[in-house]
Amino acid sequence: MAENSLSVATHKTHSRFWILAILFIISTVNYADRSTLSIAGPHVARDLGLDPLQMGYVFSAFGWAYTLAQLPGGWLLDRFGSKIVYGSAVIVWSVFTFAQGFVHFFATAAMMLFILRFMVGFAEAPVMPANSRIVSAWFPVKERGTASAIFNISQYAALVIFNPLLGWITQEVSWEYVFIVMGMVGAVLGLVWFKTMYSPLNHPRVSKEEVEYIRAGGGLVEMDNDPANLKKSAGPQMGYVKQLLSSRMLLGIYLANYCVNAITWFFLSWFPIYLVKGRGMSILEAGFVAALPAICGCIGGVLGGVFSDYLLNRGYSLSVARKTPIILGMLMCTSMVICNYTTSDVVVVAAMSLAFFGKGVGALGWTVNADTAPKEIVGLSGGVLNLVTQIGAITTPIVIGYILNKTGSFDGALLYVAGNGLVVILSYLFIVGKIQRLVLKPLAA
Repeated sequence: MAENSLSVATHKTHSRFWILAILFIISTVNYADRSTLSIAGPHVARDLGLDPLQMGYVFSAFGWAYTLAQLPGGWLLDRFGSKIVYGSAVIVWSVFTFAQGFVHFFATAAMMLFILRFMVGFAEAPVMPANSRIVSAWFPVKERGTASAIFNISQYAALVIFNPLLGWITQEVSWEYVFIVMGMVGAVLGLVWFKTMYSPLNHPRVSKEEVEYIRAGGGLVEMDNDPANLKKSAGPQMGYVKQLLSSRMLLGIYLANYCVNAITWFFLSWFPIYLVKGRGMSILEAGFVAALPAICGCIGGVLGGVFSDYLLNRGYSLSVARKTPIILGMLMCTSMVICNYTTSDVVVVAAMSLAFFGKGVGALGWTVNADTAPKEIVGLSGGVLNLVTQIGAITTPIVIGYILNKTGSFDGALLYVAGNGLVVILSYLFIVGKIQRLVLKPLAA
């Protein structure tokens, strides 16, 4: 079958970039889908009669499910392959998103909303590990930095593209249609996925030249075609998980990615409140100002990946090519502490924009995962990485809230967030060591 598919094209194609475009589009919709409740939240709470505590529980449902489902999601990817699991996930989360538009028909609306958000989080768990897995198969090592950066900036693109649209729907139509529209968009994309996504060896429009180019550059083109790579176990192999957690290199990468995500969640959760409460801006001003770091993060995310691949193509080692933008980016990220020593809003905006730009430059965790994950369990390895990473989404808002309660000031909070950037630097300098693909040891019978 693979040979027949490859015979369709006889010149070097660029099918991998079309695959990357699909990943970017679906990932953007994925991040927009996560933000639906944040945008519609005030109207949802008003119409359903939910108090802040109830809304807090509903907001938390996604994060807990998303974190808990990382290992099962990664195992499913390695067991059944990226096409089936990813496409099914898109359709399933879209159905649960669509259903949220009808929770007002239930007497226990709050409980129903919690359950649906929980299921959305569970269904979306394989997305980022799958993206990393597909990039490992479709791209040579020297192009992975840019490819991973492209799908990773979808989190910023979603804010810029979808948030204004969803806000308009909430204000001018009804909050129910935010969920209905996003559910329909996701379902259509799920069908498109099954029609257009293939492994490199099975793609009907890829040429032999492109496949050989990817393979020669370190791409795992056989990943979903080699039966040995599709594990038949009944669940995640904990022996393999133990090997991942026994690797000093991977532990350093996990720690660093946790800290990078902690920085991200400061901007997603507390940054607008900081601008209003800490800097005295109006809500309208804060809304515009909060968008600037997202734009800068998007630009930084692309440049970080491009710069990493540039270094690799110039002959630098994989370790140097990946670590350099990460370290430089995290150094820029610490610039946010300048805000503790100025009264100028212009300086605050500039420092925060530089910090989020640096965060984008240094956010190469998924690129490094594609470089280091054992070829037999790329999905499971990504699941472990994302499990640790998403703990930062849970702890950061809580830690910052605790600091504010104890001190009444954001100064300590900014020091905490910037400190995460320093931990990333120290981790890559002194823990990670040489970046290379981990080779698994056979499991005992």
